[in-house]
Amino acid sequence: MSDKQLATIAVRTGIESDSQHNAVVPPIYLTTNYSFPSFGDVPEYDYSRGGNPTRSLVADAISDLEGGAGAVVTSCGTSAINLLVSALLGPEDLIVAPHDCYGGTYRLFNTRANKGDFKVEFVNQYDSASLDAALAKKPKLIWIETPSNPLLRVLDIAEVCEKAQKIGALVAVDNTFLSPVWQRPIALGADFVVHSTTKYLNGHSDVVAGVLVAKTQEHTDELLWWGNCIGATGSPFDAYLALRGLRTLVPRMRMHEENCYAVLEFLKTQSRIKALYHPSIPEHPGHEIAAKQQSGFGTMISFEFDGDVEALKVFLNALQHFSLAESLGGVESLICHPGSMTHRAMSDEAQLEAGIAPGLLRLSVGLEDSRDLVADLANAFAVVGEK
Repeated sequence: MSDKQLATIAVRTGIESDSQHNAVVPPIYLTTNYSFPSFGDVPEYDYSRGGNPTRSLVADAISDLEGGAGAVVTSCGTSAINLLVSALLGPEDLIVAPHDCYGGTYRLFNTRANKGDFKVEFVNQYDSASLDAALAKKPKLIWIETPSNPLLRVLDIAEVCEKAQKIGALVAVDNTFLSPVWQRPIALGADFVVHSTTKYLNGHSDVVAGVLVAKTQEHTDELLWWGNCIGATGSPFDAYLALRGLRTLVPRMRMHEENCYAVLEFLKTQSRIKALYHPSIPEHPGHEIAAKQQSGFGTMISFEFDGDVEALKVFLNALQHFSLAESLGGVESLICHPGSMTHRAMSDEAQLEAGIAPGLLRLSVGLEDSRDLVADLANAFAVVGEK
């Protein structure tokens, strides 16, 4: 584990590592393959699916940021999750996952379980009795998503990890919504951390990538083997862009947070909002846990719009600075309707059980001037009219 501060790790990883031309910024290695020094002498890199210098720098940087032993950079966040379950789980193994997880994660777990690859149980992890009943079945893996997507529910990572250790289960945490700037699950007891690098770590909405960080070298080596075996690893060019984005992670997150609070304060005044979700709100059920295990409350906001479908359409069409799109964590502000977008892979019944209401909207607050963002929202609410 590095003793450097997060911003230093993000900026300095790979700097002045070029031994050929002494370039300050490391070059990108787009090569497919690498020559062997001699017959039988296998080099560190032989084929880029298994290993690539550019990808290694990203893995090292994110692993250091998360306090892990190593990482595998993958083609997307879902690929990182798929790599984890492929490496760890067999047909008789059980994974306990939250009932309100990201729709793509739900689809992956549910589909592979239906094929018989492993077993899955989706439970309300925020209810101690439900979680304890699931853990009594001795799962191999506990999947945590905190804050959750899209309702920003918060789970006590350390408490779950303590319970997991007693039954010999492993714990993986999706840390995409906070990044290591605001939360470091391995320090709280987690065995693995997953990111959709597409989001905050890259931060510019021009890369689709993922990363899987392991706490131990043993798990790191196993995941690297499986990443090569199933072809889950990401491309060198995407790794190059992700590393470039990563260098500004800490200052970007600070400005995301500044803008988030400006938008949040405005939304608190709106009569067209039935419910507002953000862990910084004292009334939020997970506020105290978030304050304990996070170093920031995050910059995603969700709220339940009070109006019918037609009013919702009017509101969304009136926005100029919030693009109606999936994904999050980029410099541009986005608004998403989870029920028809990110979570449409879930059935209506599953969405209802997860608490995803038809009028739920999710904001990814970007790096525009907060005054413009607030004015844009104010105009959209004015266009749709008072409740």
